[in-house]
Amino acid sequence: MRKLNSYIARTVLASIFVVFLVILALDVIAAVIDEIDNISRQYDFREAMIYVGLTLPTRIYNSIPLAALTGCLIGLGQLAGTSELVIMRAAGVSVTRIAWAVMKPVFFLILVAAALGEYVTPWTDQMAESRKAIAKGDRQQQEGQQGLWSREGEEFLHFNVVMPNGKMMGVTRYQYDDNQNLVSVSFAEAATYQGGYWLEEKGVITHLDPEAAEQEGKANTSTETFLTRRWDTNLSPDLVNVLVMPPRSLAIQTLYTYATYLDQHGQKSAPYWLAFWQKSLQPLATAGLVLIAISFIFGPLREVTMGYRVFTGVIVAIVFRMSQDLLGPSSIVFGFPPLLAVLIPIGICIAIGFWLLSRTR
Repeated sequence: MRKLNSYIARTVLASIFVVFLVILALDVIAAVIDEIDNISRQYDFREAMIYVGLTLPTRIYNSIPLAALTGCLIGLGQLAGTSELVIMRAAGVSVTRIAWAVMKPVFFLILVAAALGEYVTPWTDQMAESRKAIAKGDRQQQEGQQGLWSREGEEFLHFNVVMPNGKMMGVTRYQYDDNQNLVSVSFAEAATYQGGYWLEEKGVITHLDPEAAEQEGKANTSTETFLTRRWDTNLSPDLVNVLVMPPRSLAIQTLYTYATYLDQHGQKSAPYWLAFWQKSLQPLATAGLVLIAISFIFGPLREVTMGYRVFTGVIVAIVFRMSQDLLGPSSIVFGFPPLLAVLIPIGICIAIGFWLLSRTR
């Protein structure tokens, strides 16, 4: 039985690897074409290729579920086409045992994908985006026409630039009172983290008196400057770096920390909780897609051509991804739990897979 499990695993892994290389190659070619369109005097071809190279771990991470689905369809399809699955069944090997032999190598791929998504892709994505921004010389961001916004209690924060090491440039803080009146505005050229607090450098503070302004009919302001100023805040460099990247590119632990931080300050955290559950349940989604592939081979796709199996795998993957892409934003708009939006497509895949497998016993 061990030799049989090893044979099934090798066949499935070989098919998954071939499909994975094809998907990854197509993705990289498309990425290179997109970056060529962005080439300028500052952002040359070399920098574009470095950017594509740094985003390669993310492309690998995103390709694994589709490769696992289509590769299992092809690998098991080969065994079905040569009647090897029929011989296994005739020898008394159950469908459950064959399915388990297929799932074993897939679990290895799931572990690889989980490690990439948690420890590699967040760092490489941030390096890629930071290097690209520096190479392109984004003057609009340097001048504060874009930048990043955040909120902490009654204070609104704007950062012109967040450096890869967590240093912030162009820090503007808008302080409001309980009546939503603006009481002070400060601007610091830079802020560096000192381990527990930030140190603002070369800044100016403008104080406003809302009551005097209402009585006199004009703004009553005063200004002061400082070389350095201590800023105590819960906003750590890790949380600042979160603002630079889209939620999908962050590590699971970072997503949980930042979503909790937003909840504590009464801000919208649904996009980060959605990304948290999507990445946390990615292994279950991959396993569900593989289960669909196994059930198809023992069911409706037992005696079809290889091209038809590949076509079916692509269609199933597209439908699965579209359902996730529709339900995810819908949970943010209509307010139902992001966990439910992620679980519904996965649950449907698993339910269909078990139902089809149960009919073959």
